[in-house]
Amino acid sequence: MYDIEDGRIILNHGSIHEGLIAVASGKGGVGKSTVTVNLATALKERGKRVGIVDADIYGFNVPGILGLKDKPKAKSEEEIYPPDKNGIKVMSMASFVGDQSEAVIWRAPLLQSALKQFMEDVYWGELDYLLFDLPPGAGDMPLNIMQQFSDTSVLLVTTPQETATSVAGRVGQLAEQLDLDVLGLVNNMAYYQCSECGHKDYIFGKNGGRELADQLGIELLGEIPLQSQIRKLSDTGKPVIFEDPDHEISKIYLNIADQIIDNIKEIKV
Repeated sequence: MYDIEDGRIILNHGSIHEGLIAVASGKGGVGKSTVTVNLATALKERGKRVGIVDADIYGFNVPGILGLKDKPKAKSEEEIYPPDKNGIKVMSMASFVGDQSEAVIWRAPLLQSALKQFMEDVYWGELDYLLFDLPPGAGDMPLNIMQQFSDTSVLLVTTPQETATSVAGRVGQLAEQLDLDVLGLVNNMAYYQCSECGHKDYIFGKNGGRELADQLGIELLGEIPLQSQIRKLSDTGKPVIFEDPDHEISKIYLNIADQIIDNIKEIKV
């Protein structure tokens, strides 16, 4: 699907200069897609050229969170132009379905075929980072994607409770077994923060994310609080960094992006 040359990933219609990042979680509902979109906006804010592959077949959330309504445009069967929002290019599995409210049954070979087309036929142009929003879990689907893209780095997303961290731990171990670089862990919904008084309530537990990072021997890159304002922004397609770059959560995401830029491994043959 791609070649590596001079420290870059070479595609049919573009190249990736700094890295592929697979955003993974052990279970659904931990805010993985929200983290993917906000990380992409943080990297864009840092001057990076960014694309997202929305490969989460269980929920095509990336376009909605980013506020993207445009569809891909096909110049030919082998040249597809991705839509973009604020300069972030996106290809979503949502493009393969009609009514997104209907249940869709996906099989691993169908997903692999779609991702192959995303890499080979999409006109990505010059990117610094291409992010994959993976299906949740440690089953066949995320495993097949990680095996296909052996040059990817993995970013784990969890919430603090044990039911989330235990499965996220298995995903981290799986990535290590595949000899993939694990960039670190984002602890999402780390605590609820009252918008009126600022009080922190650790409703999902306090140290689950840090304990998992220590267990896997990886960095805890950031802890994202649960705030109603951020939920509202996500629901209306307005990532917080674009709406309010000085917001506390914007600064957390920008710090995560800085750590990734500083620590991502060089692309090598």
